[in-house]
Amino acid sequence: MRENFIAQVVVDSAFKVHVALGPGLLESVYQSVLEYELARRGLPIAAQVAVPVHYGEVLLDKGFIADIIVEQLVIVELKSVEEVSPLHKKQLQTYLKLTGMKLGLLINFNVVLIKNGIHRVANGMID
Repeated sequence: MRENFIAQVVVDSAFKVHVALGPGLLESVYQSVLEYELARRGLPIAAQVAVPVHYGEVLLDKGFIADIIVEQLVIVELKSVEEVSPLHKKQLQTYLKLTGMKLGLLINFNVVLIKNGIHRVANGMID
């Protein structure tokens, strides 16, 4: 699936960013540099995307803000926190459900080893 290829590129890019910058910076720094790295690799991205939410007959134009959406297929949520909570993963699951997308990556850059900060969240996708 295309989502899996995108996820591989995002993870590789996050690794490169983390090796270069290390932990401890603001989320906005990691976001800007990851956006640059993904664009450099030829992936179409949209950053700080206002995503509408429908509830019954109500439409909220800005239901939530997605950090990065890659190729309209994968949501990437970024953190720079001491510890990712289960709520962060549930939040991404909700984003996937509301958009109909199948794959999301939650990446916390405030870790010693980036592999410990990457969490894959699927919505009806066979891994």
